[in-house]
Amino acid sequence: MFMNFRRIHKCQCVQLLTTGLVLCVVMVCWEQLDHHVVSHMRSYTYRYLVNSYDFINTSFAINPLHLQHGDANSEFAMGRVTNYPYLINHPNKCMRSSDIHGGDRKGKDDVLLLLFVKSSPENFERRQAIRDTWGNESYIRLKLGESVRVVFALGVHPDAQQRPSVQSKLLEEDQANGDLIQQDFVDTFHNLTQKLILQFHWGHLYCAHAHFFMTADDDIFVHVPNLVKYLRDLLATQAGARDLWVGHVHRGAPPNRRKDSKYYVSSELYPWPAYPDYTAGAGYVVSGDVAAKIYQATLFLNSSMYIDDVFMGICANTAGVSPQEHVYFSGEGKAPYHPCIYNHMITSHGHAKDVRSVWRAATDPGLHSLSSGFTSELYCTAVRVMLLCRPYYQNTYPCMAAFT
Repeated sequence: MFMNFRRIHKCQCVQLLTTGLVLCVVMVCWEQLDHHVVSHMRSYTYRYLVNSYDFINTSFAINPLHLQHGDANSEFAMGRVTNYPYLINHPNKCMRSSDIHGGDRKGKDDVLLLLFVKSSPENFERRQAIRDTWGNESYIRLKLGESVRVVFALGVHPDAQQRPSVQSKLLEEDQANGDLIQQDFVDTFHNLTQKLILQFHWGHLYCAHAHFFMTADDDIFVHVPNLVKYLRDLLATQAGARDLWVGHVHRGAPPNRRKDSKYYVSSELYPWPAYPDYTAGAGYVVSGDVAAKIYQATLFLNSSMYIDDVFMGICANTAGVSPQEHVYFSGEGKAPYHPCIYNHMITSHGHAKDVRSVWRAATDPGLHSLSSGFTSELYCTAVRVMLLCRPYYQNTYPCMAAFT
């Protein structure tokens, strides 16, 4: 009897120690657990059980009184009411080249795609690499037979001391290339929403006739031949060129409440547990009618939400537009380097230095023979399964992309 009591006593001690250890681990790691597990469970529950974002229309709407009286003390009025002047602009970018030089052909060019690249003022090499590869308008016109306009959206350099010299270099760059669109706001992470507003407003003013509108970061790779083919196929369908917002979709994403993160969003700014669905800002495409709806939404929604991806989701939700998933639009990750991936790739993120080498590999004429025939396609499917169907999260292409 005495032995049994001692045995039970030891078991209880072990249980207490184990429970205490687990509680200590949970307390130490709670912030990580809350950020990666609890907040996502809460947001998914809210997204799929409640699934109502009607509050956004009123919560983010600009009060008409602020517009009339210029109330600069209102957090929600600030940013949106300000109309930043253009420092560099090209209103005729979407006109026929003969119009600009006084030719006989008049009117707007039939632009398949207006492609806005979000770039920082100091990223001179990135912009040039894009011009030399996937953003080369002459290549697209001569090789692919389509009119695509590529422009770079910029603010001013955040360092006031460096600003004059950087601005001088930007003027030289634009004189040589004629593709910079710059407004007089400070180009920082917290002004990305202003850059998004710049893109949709410029597109509405000067290129509203474009069939599609794309926004992209300057560190992504766009497989333009695949993208052009995809957009052509959409135009060939009866309704494919309307109500389109396609990219890498985030569904039920929770706000980041960690103050040490650059994506931190306070409860005062956004008190709800989940964002509306949105596409990764690294690269997405909308049809012309959706671009017009987003433009209209920006006119009466405040821009206090400084994460441009989320602000786009708020605008689209207000306009009644939902994002569509495309498995070959990348999220924040870089796609695997392999010919079997290049055959289907639309975008890949994280190419700040290797754009030229990826372009040469992805547009190699020999790639067409790799995917021709049943055996070749079977081989590529197996390769894509090995590259994409990993047990850990990659945030590039999902496993289902291996079978498409």
